[in-house]
Amino acid sequence: MNFARADQIAKAVLYEGYMLYPYRPSSVKNRQRWNFGVVYPQAYSDAQGGEEPSSMRTECLVRGSAATMLEGKVRFLRLQTRSANASLPPTGSLPEGWQEAVERDIALPSCSLERLCQAAVKREFAFQPRTVIDPDSNGNGEIVGTVERRQAAIEGTVDFAAESVRDDRFRISIHLRNTTQLATPVRNRDEALMHSLISTHMILGVQGGEFISLLEPPEDLYELAARCKNVGVWPVLVGEEGQHDTLLASPIILYDYPQIAPESAGDLFDGTEIDEILSLRIMTLTDDEKREIRQSDDRARQILERTEAMPAEQFMKLHGAVRGLRPLKEDAS
Repeated sequence: MNFARADQIAKAVLYEGYMLYPYRPSSVKNRQRWNFGVVYPQAYSDAQGGEEPSSMRTECLVRGSAATMLEGKVRFLRLQTRSANASLPPTGSLPEGWQEAVERDIALPSCSLERLCQAAVKREFAFQPRTVIDPDSNGNGEIVGTVERRQAAIEGTVDFAAESVRDDRFRISIHLRNTTQLATPVRNRDEALMHSLISTHMILGVQGGEFISLLEPPEDLYELAARCKNVGVWPVLVGEEGQHDTLLASPIILYDYPQIAPESAGDLFDGTEIDEILSLRIMTLTDDEKREIRQSDDRARQILERTEAMPAEQFMKLHGAVRGLRPLKEDAS
């Protein structure tokens, strides 16, 4: 199983839309996050007439036997609010209640197809509310006070199941639900997001079998592939071309075997943008803007520091690359 490659792609998916250039909280497009793959509490979904999802489902096909083993995990971002110590003046330009993200995952047990066909495996999970007081910096490394980070409760279930659909073909399903109980109705989307799974995606691996592409299934499996139900995510093969042991169910559109360009120095938040343009634009930010970035988010700070330390040779690699050459056809005339 190629979980290392899947994790690399999933990391770009995880932060897609989380914070956009110029990576400053004060920029208009970062005041209201554009979140992908959100799984809201059931109560909030019901209050919105079901328009905001409280569940996510992926189904795929596997060629294998009763002894074929499957394992996987659900990955997402959990939000936390950041507030300055009320006894001290606020530092920097961060708005009160600024939302940060913490990576979380839910491991699914390694199971045989035989076991999953007999009965679904249910995994319940719960992340308890948590409040932490940390030192607060002014962006230049100087401690100027304290900051409170608060996380709200999140609860849910994951159902992991399989069914035999034809000889050595099996349909695998993962159904995620957000069952968080809310003491009082949430007043707005920001409050609901605190109890939600953000940028949610799923990674699956198989031993003793192989996943079948839903984008390009064999002709004899086209009908079975079309019957697979995917809600909120879509599964694609991950790894080197031709490998069939790892699957990523992503909330953004991907094709089989997505790749991170080897020229990329790291994972920018604008994962589908152009590294060279973003890196050059980051270097044009003013000192005040860079100070704001350093205060706002650890991963935004890492982007800034990595870009500022990037050698000229790396910038040249970002300018362009030749993936292959083909002969130029001669003019028939």
